Amino acid sequence: MISIKSAKQIEKMRESCKLTKELFLILEDKIKPGITTMELDTIAYNFYKKHGATPNFLNYNGFPGTICASVNDEVVHGIPSRHRVLKDGDIVSIDMGCILDGWHSDAARTFAVGKISDEAQRLIDITKQSFFEGIAKVKHGVKLGDVSSTIQNYLESNGFGVVRDLVGHGVGRELHEEPEVPNFGKAGRGVRLAAGMTLAIEPMVTAGDYHVNVLDDDWTVVTRDGSLAAHYENTIVVTREGCEILTL
Repeated sequence: MISIKSAKQIEKMRESCKLTKELFLILEDKIKPGITTMELDTIAYNFYKKHGATPNFLNYNGFPGTICASVNDEVVHGIPSRHRVLKDGDIVSIDMGCILDGWHSDAARTFAVGKISDEAQRLIDITKQSFFEGIAKVKHGVKLGDVSSTIQNYLESNGFGVVRDLVGHGVGRELHEEPEVPNFGKAGRGVRLAAGMTLAIEPMVTAGDYHVNVLDDDWTVVTRDGSLAAHYENTIVVTREGCEILTL
């Protein structure tokens, strides 16, 4: 069942989302050559705990980290490790969120590590812009397929692959709620959006083919062809006129 949040509930989500937004600014400053993904995870864990929040990824279906830290060809769900040292030229996608007073936040960003190639920067930029192209379609009464198809068309017109095996989702009292929010599809299809729906919209994009594999750790999703991948996500609330981005 799709949950419609009240104004009071949305305010609770704003507070959760505000913490995640602030944490991204801290991590962005820390992401430099030489830092490990476990060090980033520790920073995130301590920040959430300091502010009375619970990391919502930690122990979710057994996931061992506060953040997902996915490097280069890793699309999502990379496990933080003291052995994974970020190097100049890498890109790293950080996906994270928290529970505050019973309400979830969820967001992701892809960051450059030091000086990266023009091609990697373009992947990051186009992935981010695809999110904004999609949410430009969001408002009360619109079909979800209008959002999904807009994201897909923008990405594919720029020569990038749109991952099919993973999708966005509703978010609120639970980290994953209905509906699923694909980054691909046909306009005019899918559920009709309604004011008060809260969604995690998250384009997951490859520089090559869209097919992916899961590594032996049962978590880390990588591009099958070894191409770079990027991820951009925000928690939004649908309004009568459009939407509000809660994690930005």
